Amino acid sequence: MPWNDNNNGGNSGGPWGQGPSGGRSGGPQQPDLEELLRRGQDKFRQALPGGSVGGPAIIVGLLILIGVWAVSGFYTVQQEEQGVVLRFGKYDRITQPGLHYHIPYPVEEVYTPKVLTNNQINIGFNPAGRDIPQESLMLTGDENIVNVHFSVFWQINPAELDTGEGVKPSGAADYLFNVQNPDQAVKAIAESAMREVIGRNDLQPIITEGRKIVEQDAQALIQTTVDAYGTGILITQVQLQKADPPDQVIDAFRDVVAARQDQDRKVNEARAFANKIVPEARGEAQQTIQQAEAYRAQTVVDANGEASRFNSIYQEYKQAKDVTRERMFLETMERVLKDKNKIVIDDKAGSGVVPYLPLPELNQRMNKGDK
Repeated sequence: MPWNDNNNGGNSGGPWGQGPSGGRSGGPQQPDLEELLRRGQDKFRQALPGGSVGGPAIIVGLLILIGVWAVSGFYTVQQEEQGVVLRFGKYDRITQPGLHYHIPYPVEEVYTPKVLTNNQINIGFNPAGRDIPQESLMLTGDENIVNVHFSVFWQINPAELDTGEGVKPSGAADYLFNVQNPDQAVKAIAESAMREVIGRNDLQPIITEGRKIVEQDAQALIQTTVDAYGTGILITQVQLQKADPPDQVIDAFRDVVAARQDQDRKVNEARAFANKIVPEARGEAQQTIQQAEAYRAQTVVDANGEASRFNSIYQEYKQAKDVTRERMFLETMERVLKDKNKIVIDDKAGSGVVPYLPLPELNQRMNKGDK
């Protein structure tokens, strides 16, 4: 008997008592073998004279039915689909796009879910873009409330998953038989994951520069959760559509944001001024240091030279003290009186002679004569 006859009055079922729901299975309706035999017998009775069916006719009819049953095993997997083959209700293999054959029902059965179709779930807002407060309002790590709208994009995982037991059920098989309502499952998991991520972060980065990090963390957490449930779903993207404070306080929050922007602007201006003044001050300080070092070096050199000259004079003085003392006296007087007007008076001159020699006038005359 087919599964449909054992599942509460003909409701579609699977090998685990719960088959793919709605249009997710993508599998063709399996023919009822008993009904097929009955119809074939009726047609043969009509075709034979007198409406009676003999032994040869029954054999021919059975052969035709077997041929029809065998031909019904051909199936086509479209480009965006993946074939999931069950043998006696148990996962057997995956088939890729193209024409394939399986042992017809009831031995084997094929489902063809669309594994490349992207699905979108919106959380926090309805199709008209209006808030759904019970979904959108979330508590941040610094105990603020944020209004979050986000979308989750997902598809069936086309990869085969190795369980380590020698059997490789695919993501498509898990999707078909482990989850009954995938949209509701993804929505519930995504909302829970986003609330956890929002709760780990403060309000300011969530609504400004940290949006990308929130999206990445939420996507990773959602994927981990759906994998733990064995849903066979692949989360391709989480996209934040909106992350703002609640409407009741958004005006006050904008004032706070404007004040923070002014603060940042003032800080940037101060940093720019500091970046201009500090290098100039450092340059002047370095210049002063270099000048001081040059003066120090020059002073040390001059002092060393004076000391060397004094030592050399002292050596000469020790050898001839009187002569050296007189020479030093004369040299000193020469330096002192070099640019002075001088009058020489001879105290040994006789009486009646004016003891004055006008050397300055003589010098001037001599200089004029030279010219």
